[in-house]
Formats: sequence, C-alpha cells, structure tokens
Amino acid sequence: MTDHAAPNTTPQSIDQNPLVTLSPQGLPRFDAIEPAHINPAIAHLIAQADAALTRVTAPDFPSDWNQLALHLDVAVERLGMAWGAISHLKSVAETPALREAYNQTQPEVTAFFTRMGANEALYGKYKAIDTSTLNSEQQQALKNSLRNFVLGGAELTGESKARFETLQTQQTELAQQFSEHALDATEAFSLTVTTDELAGLPKDVLAATAAAAQAAGAATGLHRLSLKMPVYLPVMQFAKSSALREQLYKAYVTRASDQAAAGQAALDNTPVMQSILALRAEEAQLLGYPHFAALSLAPKMAESSTQVMTFLRDLAQRARPYAERDLADMREFAQKELGIADPQAWDWPFIGERLKEARYAFSEADLKNYFPAPKVLTGLFKVVQTLFGVDITRDEAPVWHPAVQFFRITKDGDTVGHFYLDTPARDGKRGGAWMDDVRARWRRPDTGTLQTPVAHMVCNFGAEQDGRPALLTHDDVITLFHEFGHGLHHMLTQIDEHDVSGISGVEWDAVELPSQFMENFCWEWDVLQDMTAHVDTGAPLPRELYEKMLAAKNFQSGMQTLRQVEFALFDLALHEGPPDANVQATLDAIRREVAVLVPPPYNRMAHTFSHIFAGGYAAGYYSYKWAEVLSADAYAAFEEASQTSGSVLDAATGQRYLEEILQRGGSRPAMDSFKAFRGREPQIDALLRHQGMTTEVA
Repeated sequence: MTDHAAPNTTPQSIDQNPLVTLSPQGLPRFDAIEPAHINPAIAHLIAQADAALTRVTAPDFPSDWNQLALHLDVAVERLGMAWGAISHLKSVAETPALREAYNQTQPEVTAFFTRMGANEALYGKYKAIDTSTLNSEQQQALKNSLRNFVLGGAELTGESKARFETLQTQQTELAQQFSEHALDATEAFSLTVTTDELAGLPKDVLAATAAAAQAAGAATGLHRLSLKMPVYLPVMQFAKSSALREQLYKAYVTRASDQAAAGQAALDNTPVMQSILALRAEEAQLLGYPHFAALSLAPKMAESSTQVMTFLRDLAQRARPYAERDLADMREFAQKELGIADPQAWDWPFIGERLKEARYAFSEADLKNYFPAPKVLTGLFKVVQTLFGVDITRDEAPVWHPAVQFFRITKDGDTVGHFYLDTPARDGKRGGAWMDDVRARWRRPDTGTLQTPVAHMVCNFGAEQDGRPALLTHDDVITLFHEFGHGLHHMLTQIDEHDVSGISGVEWDAVELPSQFMENFCWEWDVLQDMTAHVDTGAPLPRELYEKMLAAKNFQSGMQTLRQVEFALFDLALHEGPPDANVQATLDAIRREVAVLVPPPYNRMAHTFSHIFAGGYAAGYYSYKWAEVLSADAYAAFEEASQTSGSVLDAATGQRYLEEILQRGGSRPAMDSFKAFRGREPQIDALLRHQGMTTEVA
C-alpha cells in the first residue's frame, strides 16, 4: 500500500479507484490503494448497496432467494470486499493517513450494515420465501439470516430501533479505539541496550535487535528492544539480566492502562472498556436478553452461559493438581539451581525455560535452528497435500508488502482457492496471528460462474536477516499450522452459497476445530522430518532431540490450561455481570478462584485483551477450550487409523475429514458435521490425554 496523499485528497475518477475496480483475478489492488481512495470508494459502494436495498424492499419485489441474491448480495459483497481490504491494510500496514481515512469512513459502513440488518421490509421478504424452493444449503443460510435479523434489531421499533443503531456505531468506534490504543502503546516503547545486557539471548534475536538499532540510527554494538513478540518473548525466556526482564515485563503488562509510563494517559483503555461493556449490556437488554453473554451465545453451539461456566470450572478442577505440581517444580528448581528464593512475575518464563532445558536437555533456542521458515512451509504443504489431495504453488497478485507471498491451491488441476501469507512482524502491523477471508466461494448469481475462495493468513514471526531465513520457534510452527487450519476450512469448502461456505455460518465455538486440529501434526515424527533442516547444516531434526521435545510436550500444561480457563471465565463474568462492574476487580476475583500463579497488582492484561474488546470473541473466548475438545477427538480418529496404516497422515481418514468437516462449511450445524465424521458426539478423553492430564499427580 502506498501512502502519498492526505485522506481528503480527491483521487482519480471512481472507475479508476483501486477499491472499486478489482485486479484481473478479482482481488483487491493492494499495491495501488492509497488513503485518498477510501472515502470516495466507500461512499460510491454504499450508495450502490443502498440503491439495491431500496429496490429489493419495494412492495412489488418478489420474496425470492435468487432474486434477492442477484440484486442485493452482489452489491453488498462489493462493499464488503472493499471494506475488508481497507480493514486488512489497517491491521498490517497502518499509517497515520490510513488511520484517519479509516476512522472517517467507518461510521458510514457500520451504519449501512446496521440499517440493512434491522430493515423490517427486508426481514419480511426473507420470512416470506417459500423454503420448498431452496436446496439444503440455502435453507440453512435462510435460517441463519432470519436469526441474524432478530439479533440485528429487525423486530425493534421507534426509539428502540434508533438507539440500537446508535449502539452499533458507538461499539464499532470504541473497539477500533481500543485496538489503536493497544497498537500505539506497544509501538511507543523502545529500549536501547548493549550486547552485554542481552547475555543469554539467541543469535538470531541479537541480529534482529542490532539491525533495529542500526535502522534507528544507534551506534554499532547497540540493540533496540521492542514489545513485539519476536523480541519480548525471547528476552523473558533467555535474558540473564533480571533487571532487564523486569523492565520489559512492566512495560508489556501495563500497556494502554492507568499503570503505563508517564505521558501515555491518552492511551488508557480503562474508560474504553467500561463504555464497551455498558453499550453491550444495553444492546442485550434492548433485544430481550438478561445480559450480553446470553445474547452472544444465541448463535453458538453452547446452550447457556451456565453450561459454559460448568464446562470451564470442571476443566479447571481437572487441571489444577497438574498446575500446582508445575508451580512447585519451578519454585524448587529456582531456589536450588538458580538461587532465586523469591521468584517474581518476570522470572517465571526464565525459570521455566531453564527447568525445561535441565529436565529435557534441550533449549528452544537450539530447537529453532531446525525450523527455517521456508522449510516449515514446505512441510506444512506436504501434510495438506497428503491428507486432502491438493497442490499448493506460488502465484502472483498485488500485495501490500514485499514480504507477502501469494499461493494457489488446486485439486485435480482445478483451482479451489488462493491465500496471502504475511508472517514477519514489523511496524504498523498489529500483534498476534489470524486468518481472515478476502472472498467466499460462491456460485455468483450475476454471472453464473463459480467464485473460488481467497484467504489472508497473518502471523508475527521474526524476519530474514542478512540473507538468512527467519527461524521459527516450535510455538511459531504451531501458530502457523493453526492459522492454516482456519484457511483450509475457508478454502476447501464445496458449498456454493456464500453465507454458509467455508467459515461463514459456522458457530463461533466450533470455528476453532479445524485450526486446533492442525496443531497436532506439529508433534509427529513423520511430519517433522519433512519440515526441519538445520539453518547451517541442512540436517533434519535428530530423533534424539525429537524425543526430548516430545517428552517436554506437556511441560506446564496444567498451568497453561488454567491460564486459558482464567481468560475464558473472566470474559464470561464480565459479560454476565452488571455493566458498571470494575474490569480489574472482576479479573482479580477470577484469578483468586482459578490461578495458581497470581501476577502483581499493576498487571493490566485486560487493557490489551483485543480478542474480547476488539476481536469478536466477547463472551466467546471459551471457544478455544470448547473447540479443543472437538479437535482433539477429531485428531484421535487419525491416531486410531495409524494403528493400521502406520501413519497419522492417513489419506482415507483425511478424505472423510475433508468431506464431513472442511467441505461442509457452515451448511449444517457443527455438531452434525462432527458426528458425521466421528460417528458419535465428542468426548473429552482425547484432550486430557493429549495434554498429559490422565495420570495421577504424585
């Protein structure tokens, strides 16, 4: 993306606007989009969508699924693709001018989709459709649409409807503000240190921080630290200096909060969170729900927040003995081997890494030398090809940064999808990892042709340094497989109705099944042989190192499980409780109930918890653990098949998984898809076994 013009500069004619005119492949022209294009393009596309909405809600327009799709869905998809491209650029290549243009335009986009979702006349058209004229995919899409109209305020009237529309706009603006504060607070921090102060850090991290210092104009021999994961996490795990770890820890856990460094009061997310919670509670009340958690769960698999709370607390009870053992082991090791009698919050990652090295005789820093990013990608593609019979090859399309790659997926010579892959961390790119759709598979009503799906897959790993490939930690590898699982769900669908193809229409608490499922392959010897090559020697991962890695697989799994349960319970408690509840007090109460390791009072994790305040997981963070039961049980089918075939890369089981889970998308309830694959309802046994929580704790 270029950024030459101010947001209000008038660009070329609308037909030449890269947000209106797609590339020859029907994709966004990411290399040509400027902030100046945003306002006129979105105004034009909203006007077209509004005209289509007016047409289909006229009294004489038929209540016909195909006619509604032809006139309304086509126009709305054009708007959605353009706004999706803008939102994506804001996540991966943000500039002040792009932010300004985005924030100017966002209220209009929110207002249109709110207006359409609450339109009584349009709701009436869909309610009047003769379902006998629809195929099963369309019937499921219609069922979802009618539910979404109700949740979108279509049955509200008068002042209630007007207030509902205002709530949507305000919530969208506040979520964006939350996200911007988190990004700005992260990027506001930098610390320049000497090489001696970084004793213990891996060579590739030292090279990256030295390059960052040089780029910032610092003298040779200095290093520039940031709070981005490829730097922050290695410092916490490997830096021998407790004082340095403390400095970074405090900066990291107080971002965008009342505890942040002086001069950052404007980035405090405390009032933003309180406002978001109040607006969500009011929205739920308008729609007749007792609290926002109940509203959030209405379209999900889980039946009630009580059911979810019971599930989470049961999991916490099962995990707690293992977590307590994990903590006791670290305390004993810290005192006896490291001379740390009273470990602090910034010491635990360092202690944990030293204990793992001592117990299993390997270091994550050594292990990552076997995971150069290109080799990992080759191994990932081989897994997908073996299981699902598809080929993945490089392709060309306009991109927003030179590091971005574009790929084509084919099956039997036919294109089934494409994806962008953007893995390096950089300035202007928000943290974390995610998959998002560019467009869905759809039998287009305007052309009659089949539109193939396209996905974004984004991570924040290290970058190439001086011609040497980026080296991934094993956690990075797991993250890449996770996001690719989401991508496969979106791209391998065989459903032609866009509202239920791929990830569309899938219940939120089931959408993590394909992603978490893919993570399991990162622990398989056959897979690791094909995706490891030492960065210096080219040798694959030695069997001895693999055995040590496997032995350490469930290292601190009890504590990790409790951490996820803590986040999920906190999320639900916030959205079940009174709208004016104190966020930090709520989190503290959950920690007292669940955590075995309580962070210091100044820790403000919630202030950058973008999943629930800016990422769609509000009262839905439990989905990770809920879906993990599904994914572990699904993977167990491959483990069972390996007893006969000799490998978990069992093509026959992969074909069944492809047909019953991935290809089905959201065209039927997720439980129906799971049972069609597994032959029964899910069981928790496989999850507990995979996480090493089936034996008695001594």
